[in-house]
Amino acid sequence: MSKGVVWDLTSYFNSFNSPEMLQFKKDMNAAIAKMQAESAALGTLNSGNQEQWEKLLLDFEQLTRRLSHYGSYVGCLHSADANNEEYGRESAETDTIGAEFSKILINLKMGLKNATDADFSAFCQREKLADIKFHLGELREEAQKTMSSELETLAADLSVDGFSSWDRLYNILAGKLSFDMHWPDGRVEKTPMAQCRSLMQDSDRKVRQSAFEHGNKAWENVEDVCAASLNAISGTRLLLNRRRGFEHFLDVSLLQSRISRKTLDAMFQAIAECRPFIQKLGKAKAKALGQEKLAWYDCEAPLAIPSLNRYTWEECVSMVEKAFARAYPDLCNFFKDALAKKWIESEPRQGKRPGAFCTGSLLTEESRVFMSYAGSLNDISTLAHETGHAFHSAQLNGLRPLRQEYPMTLAESASTFAEILLADGIMTDPDSSDAQKLSVLTATVNHGIAFLIDIPIRFNFEKAFHEERMRGEVSVSRFKSLMTEAMQAQFGDLLEENGANPFFWASKMHFYLTGVSFYNYPYTFGYLLSRGLFEMFKREGQAFLPKYQEFLRYSGSDMAQSVAQKTLGADLEATDFWKRAIMSHEPELAEFEKLAKKVLG
Repeated sequence: MSKGVVWDLTSYFNSFNSPEMLQFKKDMNAAIAKMQAESAALGTLNSGNQEQWEKLLLDFEQLTRRLSHYGSYVGCLHSADANNEEYGRESAETDTIGAEFSKILINLKMGLKNATDADFSAFCQREKLADIKFHLGELREEAQKTMSSELETLAADLSVDGFSSWDRLYNILAGKLSFDMHWPDGRVEKTPMAQCRSLMQDSDRKVRQSAFEHGNKAWENVEDVCAASLNAISGTRLLLNRRRGFEHFLDVSLLQSRISRKTLDAMFQAIAECRPFIQKLGKAKAKALGQEKLAWYDCEAPLAIPSLNRYTWEECVSMVEKAFARAYPDLCNFFKDALAKKWIESEPRQGKRPGAFCTGSLLTEESRVFMSYAGSLNDISTLAHETGHAFHSAQLNGLRPLRQEYPMTLAESASTFAEILLADGIMTDPDSSDAQKLSVLTATVNHGIAFLIDIPIRFNFEKAFHEERMRGEVSVSRFKSLMTEAMQAQFGDLLEENGANPFFWASKMHFYLTGVSFYNYPYTFGYLLSRGLFEMFKREGQAFLPKYQEFLRYSGSDMAQSVAQKTLGADLEATDFWKRAIMSHEPELAEFEKLAKKVLG
């Protein structure tokens, strides 16, 4: 059985540490140092230095291309061979390079911070800058929330060995952590923590429960380190927020996500108002599992569907091609081209890091898709998802770098849209079996639980934790209470007694990311936005696709709600859009319940 393909990275560099790569790195570091000096010397933007400022910004954009190229290459190498120490060292060095690059951005902000409105307005109207007026305005807005140049530079330096080191510490800890897996047949095996989640997705509930309980015992052994890390990350973030003049800790996340508070509140208000229906998704899943309620370790569980095949890589590719070709020929052609150019890495082998992602270079305008194919329908869906990311990037080709940087709230739109196209393709294919259809619908129900129950739990936990952290460090016992309370509030009577996961704050890596604040809710945003997009596609047919591609191409050029309004006429600041997206699960839920009864008996 073919398990997949290996990507070709030679369009980045011929090989790791080749003369070409070393020269590129040397030139890039020299350019960063030169631009640091130039940006520091230029001073505040005024009427007499606009030409120099323009050149600096244009050079900054080109340097952004080179940095993305180098970082993407090293990231690809390290992910495909995580045990390679040279790759690991180079990956760590890219953090240092990134910190140096960020000092240029600090200088740019300082130069815009005290510019007069008249000088700034004139600058934005220069011919070579007119199409990035939004980005310059965003940069100036961010500049108002900065400390002095000296303090911002110090913060960037301290980030490497201070703030971001807590993130690295957690990753080292989690990477080396193992637990004693107690199998139903009495076997006890020392198991890497990286496998715990997949075991909690086993069709045997005894396996899921054992992985959950014994995995948590391992996290309990390191709970003090996890609590210290999370307290340090949040404490540093809150201190910097206060010194920079942010009124609320969510304001940083809203800036990063390019959404208004009104948009965020509308989405969560819709989730709250649709809670009775969301509960139905969970109850239907529990019933299909033969249970009355759900425990945490049941949320991602598959159903024990008979006659469900494993698929070769060739069968996987064929299914994705068929679904894309029927609904969206341009996406299908892109997928075939990506395969032909070897942009996809899917072969499972020792040393690869878990998970899947899409990365790319602004310099070559190429993408790379990373995954490990094991033959399940879920893996096929992952391929479609990551291909959607790559297709999104392709729609931005030819735009200047600043206009290719879209926020995380829009980052999941094309990927989830592609995933939905695949699911719809399987569901409407007359050759699909009831078992295949039930598997697809199970994934849809699981997604509903993940994005409408799990992610809101994470958001509400983080919000409550930050509020308490403002008053001092949070204890291990309080971390457990906050997480349990968040789970009980979101699950309601759907949650089995003792079914919450009090250690989710420790086991979820997303809470420890230092590069982005409140990492989780953009996933729900992107998921519901994609479902809303698909509903529009079903209503409008092929006429929708040019608007959709315009939406993708414009995604890095404005606030998320403005992008949706201008290209699609969708109002993301109103609850109606989000409620329609949530309730779009209704026909799939009905079909799930019907097929579960038919296939499972």
